[in-house]
Amino acid sequence: MTRITRRSFVLASFAATALVASGLSAHAASETLEVYKTPWCGCCTAWVDHMQGAGFAVRVTEMEDLEPFKARHGVTADLASCHTALIGGYVIEGHVPAADVARLLKERPEATGLAVPGMPVGSPGMEINGEADPYEVVLFGPVTRETFAPY
Repeated sequence: MTRITRRSFVLASFAATALVASGLSAHAASETLEVYKTPWCGCCTAWVDHMQGAGFAVRVTEMEDLEPFKARHGVTADLASCHTALIGGYVIEGHVPAADVARLLKERPEATGLAVPGMPVGSPGMEINGEADPYEVVLFGPVTRETFAPY
């Protein structure tokens, strides 16, 4: 029998609150986020934890070389980060906040996906001592590139 501790209850309550606050729809929560990352990347693992904490079901595939995969899915060098994910017909590149992925899946704009180019400090998975660099989540497609959310 599983024993529910105060700590596990508090953590579960926090996760549920974060899920509701993020606006994550039931549709988004029912889809699996497929994450492709290198085996040695710790910040990718931290981003996966962020997405799971927001209620996303996640499946991770480790690959030695992500460049051909990124190119096949329309991620150009200027949009690239350390990991790439697929969900609901969209590409999610880099440290995109869970709330923005949920919004993308709810609004369903015509685009290839979302990207946070590089690895900005303060983005999900890149939290370092409370520091934060400004960054943008970019909505991108073959002819589209616009700011989806500024941070």
